[in-house]
Amino acid sequence: MAQIIALSRLLHLKHPLRVKLASLCFRSMSSLDTRARAVFSAAVEGVQPDIVVHRSLERHGDKLLVGGQSFTLTNNLYLVGFGKAVLGMAAEVERIVGDHLIKGVVSVPHGIQKTLHIHGKEKMLLKKNSRIAVMEGAKNNLPDTDAQKSAKCIRELASGLTEKDLLLVLISGGGSALLPAPAPPMSLQEKQDVTRKLAAAGATIQELNTVRRALSLLKGGGLAQCANPAQVVALILSDVIGDPLDLIASGPTVTSDFKPEEVWAILDRYKLSFSLPSSMNEVLSKCRAHYGSQVQKQAEVQDHVLNVVIGSNTIALECASRKAVELGLRPVILSPGVCGDVHSVARLYGLLSRFACSQEKEIPPELAAEILQLGPEVGVESWDLCRTMNMLVEERKEGWGVTCLLAGGEPTVQLTGKGRGGRNQELALRVGLELSRDEVKSAAVFLSGGTDGQDGPTGAAGAITDGKLMKEAMSQGLDIEGFLTNNDSFTFFSQLSEGRWLLMPGLTGTNVMDVHAMLLPPSAQRDFQ
Repeated sequence: MAQIIALSRLLHLKHPLRVKLASLCFRSMSSLDTRARAVFSAAVEGVQPDIVVHRSLERHGDKLLVGGQSFTLTNNLYLVGFGKAVLGMAAEVERIVGDHLIKGVVSVPHGIQKTLHIHGKEKMLLKKNSRIAVMEGAKNNLPDTDAQKSAKCIRELASGLTEKDLLLVLISGGGSALLPAPAPPMSLQEKQDVTRKLAAAGATIQELNTVRRALSLLKGGGLAQCANPAQVVALILSDVIGDPLDLIASGPTVTSDFKPEEVWAILDRYKLSFSLPSSMNEVLSKCRAHYGSQVQKQAEVQDHVLNVVIGSNTIALECASRKAVELGLRPVILSPGVCGDVHSVARLYGLLSRFACSQEKEIPPELAAEILQLGPEVGVESWDLCRTMNMLVEERKEGWGVTCLLAGGEPTVQLTGKGRGGRNQELALRVGLELSRDEVKSAAVFLSGGTDGQDGPTGAAGAITDGKLMKEAMSQGLDIEGFLTNNDSFTFFSQLSEGRWLLMPGLTGTNVMDVHAMLLPPSAQRDFQ
């Protein structure tokens, strides 16, 4: 509360530099949406598969440098990969390591090679003489027999390595569905049925992953065990908040510390213990019988494993921040972990806009208190909110021009209708309503976009909005509440001003969740439009 009071006591001071910057902002304010798009593009460009690999992997003669460590290359390099972005990662790895690569196998989404070609992403495709085999599967992002065949090939390659070999493992979002390897005698269908029942019963993602790892040959450190005694280096493009290595693609190169009793406890909790297939009982019984020896083996294996996160939402936001500076904006990074329902997330951005653009001499302490109260609902720590509010207040004092508030993460949408849209477009629509409130009259511009270029089952990555949204929609006969009730944000933005506010970058070839950018003009210019 002391921080809230301190914030409320800072005055809205006049400053000669501020007057000058404000006048400049007034002339160029119509370009705010253009600059927001440029900031988003920079975020996506900064986590392109080839760029993150090139930034993290260096070869000097017969030495391969990664993660601060050096490995000797003697035509002893093998490669496996699984995920939506690993094709581009693999292509760049092969360009770097050259003839030292002996063999590789990557498991990628069904149809991705054709899609990349159509979108002009040839740089992400392997050359015809590549030593890496590409196997497609997991149609509709669900494990299938094709993906299971890919997983089998990956397991066989890893199992044949020796202590002289080096295995590069490329991992990105979607990797779990592309690496299905149920522990025998379980079938893929039986494993899917169990996880589906758990999800339907309300199991958390952590509980689901605990069960998945127990039932898999490759997840939960299983791939690293297969490759033992070879040196394993995993390059990871994270699509999970906080970059937890054990959750990204279910952690195939990360020691799993679950106990068999934990799995049974989860099954008991959701009343599934007595409806399990006999094959699952057999798998879990084996886990219990060999638990002690497995723990010892995993400890030995982990000494030969290096996991490096080479791309993440945090990195994307840092790239966006540098672009903002180039565009004459003042960047402030809120958090890379925004989550929770879009209603609450939209409310937070509306309050932050009101906080930043307020013309009151003293910022009401109740406004800061409401912002802090929303923090736990949207995954943002109180210290991040206090830091951000302090920076916004300092910028008011110093007379800076347009602030670029950046954040990322993965909010959720409660489905109540059957329309077309995604979390980014719905968030933009809801933030637009917040900015259109009579008591706010904000001149802020807000963008929300998925870094993979696709927001839900639409061709858009997201949308841009501002405080004129409600007026613009009403003038064109569009009922915002009706579109929201039907979860039909894509149709709304398609019809609004002929789709001008949609974000349409096309397929990007990467995925580090979503990026949010809110451009906040000086409070003196909030009514410029």
